[in-house]
Parts: sequence; C-alpha cells; structure tokens
Amino acid sequence: MDDRKIRVEIDGRVATLFLSNPPMNVVTLSLTRQMHEALDKLAADPAIGALVLTGEGDRAFCAGSDIKEFPRLVAERGIVSQKLGFENEAYGLVGNFPKPTVAAIERLALGGGLELAAGCDLIVASEDAQLGLPEVKLGGFPGSGGTVRVTRRIGLGRANEMMLLGDMLDAPTALAWGLVNRIAPKGQALATARALAARLAVGPSQATYACKTALRYAVDLPEGEAVRRTLDLSEALSRTHDFSEGVNAFIAKRPARFADALDVTSFPPAD
Repeated sequence: MDDRKIRVEIDGRVATLFLSNPPMNVVTLSLTRQMHEALDKLAADPAIGALVLTGEGDRAFCAGSDIKEFPRLVAERGIVSQKLGFENEAYGLVGNFPKPTVAAIERLALGGGLELAAGCDLIVASEDAQLGLPEVKLGGFPGSGGTVRVTRRIGLGRANEMMLLGDMLDAPTALAWGLVNRIAPKGQALATARALAARLAVGPSQATYACKTALRYAVDLPEGEAVRRTLDLSEALSRTHDFSEGVNAFIAKRPARFADALDVTSFPPAD
C-alpha cells in the first residue's frame, strides 16, 4: 500500500511540493515526517530556485491536523513529544527555507494548514478561499507556529480576533489584513503561485537570500541590532559576482545576467 503523503513536481528551477492526503490534505504524523524529508532535499538542491507549497486537489490546501490521531496522543501524553515538537521543526524548514517560497491556497487553509502556509514568503489564495485558526473551538490553540507567524503578518489586534474567536476569513478580508499577498480566480491559485515562483527562481539568488535574512532580522531583533546586521549582509553581498553584474548592467543599460549559485556560508549566520 502506497502511504506517500507528499508529492514533488519540478519544472525548471521551480519545485512544487503537494500535500497529498485527500480529500482535505490533513496533517498526519506520516505527512509531517515525509514533508520534513522532502524540504531537506529541496533546500540542499542547487538546481531549485524557488518552492511552491500547495495541496492536492481542489477542496483544500490543508484543513489542519488529523483530529483522529488526537485521542491516542492525549492518552499517551504525546501531543508535544510525538506531534507538535517535530511538526514545529518541519514547519520551521518552510519558514527558514533559503530560497523564495510561495503558498498556493485553494478553498480551505485551516489550523495547521494556515500555520504552514504562513511560513511562506508569499501567499496566493483563490477568490473562494476560507482561512482560519479554529483551534480554540476544540479547546486548544495554534501550536505549530501560528501564534508567531500569523501575528507577524497581520499584527496583534487582528491575530487576537482570528485566534480568540476562531472564525474564518474570506479571501478579500485576508488580503486586506495582509495575511495573503494575491487573490487568484477560482482554480488558478497554483498557476498564479507558480508564475510568481518562476520569476523569483531566476532572480539573483544571493540578493534574494539577503533580503529574506534581513526581513527576519526586522521582525526578530530590536531596531538598532537589526540595522547593524543588515550592514554585515550588505558587506557580504557586495563581494558577489551578481552584485557587480547588476551594477554594470545598470550602467550599460542592458539586462543583468545573474549567475551566482546560492552560498549561504558566504553570509553571516541568519540566527
């Protein structure tokens, strides 16, 4: 019996990782383990320039955790040790992915599904999408990074409303709140996300990584420390071939031909 819960497609420099647990692509322990393995491989693959994260089918990006696993986990006191600990590690691989990431949401992104999408750099949602963190209605709370990543995207006041009430947002509200970046026609979220990823994948990889790192500083560190660290990034970036190429191309009024492979070791540690 095939128990694969993750599927990967590669088109040029764009990898698309599908949560493949129909009909609602709920998060199971097996899916989390397989996603962790796939993300590790994609992050290390120099041929991959951007990642799209989506769900199989047209009913849901991901409707959250498989609640049927909970009774056993509760009985064994394993909610954190068997599930949330490793789940946070896997979701962290998305949040810290060294290349640009785009989530493509069709229809539902609930609970752990929205927490996973929130780790991506950009989120595209279909016009009929519904997004929510309903864990409070089960007597829980978003335990896979949502309290941090969603709050950073939309601010404390709106995060309070989402998490304390547990209600769903429609796509226009999610866009107005800054939770998603683009709204696509019904059925077109994946195509829109892939088009964005294709643009990102051929950009200057070192500069893109520096941008991602600097933005992490902006939300993680006090202002002075964040600014100081960006100077270290600028120093490292100024030594790259692509930086010189970009400057020379601008002066010569020609398109830049970026060629550097991503080398994270040439930059200061992100943490």
